[in-house]
Amino acid sequence: MGHFENVALRRVKRRIKGLSGEKIPVIAGHKLLFTCNLRCHMCPFWRRPDPPLLTLEEERKMMDSLADFGVSFLGFEGGEPFLRKNFAEILKLSHDRFFTSVVSNGWMLKDHFRDVRDYIDYLFVSIDGVGEIHDKLRGVEGSFERAKQGIAVASQEIPVSLSSTITSENTDQVDKIVDFANEMNVTVSFQVAYDYSTAEKMSPSSVKLKDALIKLLDLKKSGAPIVETKEYFESVINSWYNGISWKCKPWLTINIDPEGRVVLPCYVLNEYTGSKRIWEIDLPKVWNAVHWKDYESCNKCALTCYLEPSLFSWSNLGMVKERIIDNIASYLTHEV
Repeated sequence: MGHFENVALRRVKRRIKGLSGEKIPVIAGHKLLFTCNLRCHMCPFWRRPDPPLLTLEEERKMMDSLADFGVSFLGFEGGEPFLRKNFAEILKLSHDRFFTSVVSNGWMLKDHFRDVRDYIDYLFVSIDGVGEIHDKLRGVEGSFERAKQGIAVASQEIPVSLSSTITSENTDQVDKIVDFANEMNVTVSFQVAYDYSTAEKMSPSSVKLKDALIKLLDLKKSGAPIVETKEYFESVINSWYNGISWKCKPWLTINIDPEGRVVLPCYVLNEYTGSKRIWEIDLPKVWNAVHWKDYESCNKCALTCYLEPSLFSWSNLGMVKERIIDNIASYLTHEV
C-alpha cells in the first residue's frame, strides 16, 4: 500500500502547485523498447530499431524525476515490454513509487507473469478481435490463443483489461470483443487507430466508426465492462461528427521514450519523437514552457490517456466513482 500513499501525497502537492497555474502531469507513459514479437499492421513502433536502452540506474533516475514532478501513475509499453531485460526489476522500481500498469500483447504472459505479478497494479492485454481477426491484425498466427492463455492466468491475481484498437478491419468486432471480455471476466478498453506515417493506414471509415462508437456507448450504458466512461464516447462522437470539440489537456500526460527522453507535445503529433533526457533537464521549467493552450482544440486522436484525464471532473460524481473508487476497490479485492 506504500505506493498508494505516495500517489495520494503527490496529488495534494499537485493541487497546491496548480493554484499558481503550474502544469503538472498526473500520468506518465514509458516505452521500454521498440522491439516486438508481433507485427501489428497499424503500429509504427516495431518498425523502428531500438536505440541504446536505459540501464537500471537510468530507469531509476527517470522515475525519480517523474515522482519529484508529481506524477502518480506510470504505464509501461513497447514494443513488447516482456522482451525487456530486467523487466521485473524495472517494474519493482516503479511499483515502489507509482501506481503501475503494463500494456502487453500477451504472447509471453502465461510463462512470465509470475516473475512480475507483485509489481503490476493493472494489466492491459491487446485484443483486436476474436480468433483469426486478431491474428490477422497482429501479424502472427496463434497470437490470440497465446493472449487468451495469459489473460486466464493473470486475471486470477491482478486487474486485467483487454486493450482493443478499432481499425478498418474490426469495426464489426467491437460487440464480440465485449462478449470475450465478459467470458474472461475482465474489462475492455477501446481506442481508435491513428494513421502514423510509417505504418499501414488502418483508421476506420467515418460511417463504420460512428456505428461502432454508438454501439459501444449503448453497451456502456447497459453495464458492459468497458473501461472508458460514457463521456468518452459522447465526446468523440460530438467532436468528430457534430463539430463540438472537447478541451484537450495534453499536459496531464507525459511520455518518455526508450532513451529516457521527454516526448513533446504529446504521443501522436510528432509521431513519438523524444527530445532531452528527463533527468538532465529542469523538467517543471521545460514542461511549463510549452504553450499548452495551442493544443486545447486538438481533437485529432482519441487516445484514452489524453481524453479521459481531459474530461475528468471532481464535480461529476459518477465519474469519480468509476475512475477512482471502483478502481481502488478492484485493486484491494485482488490484494486480499
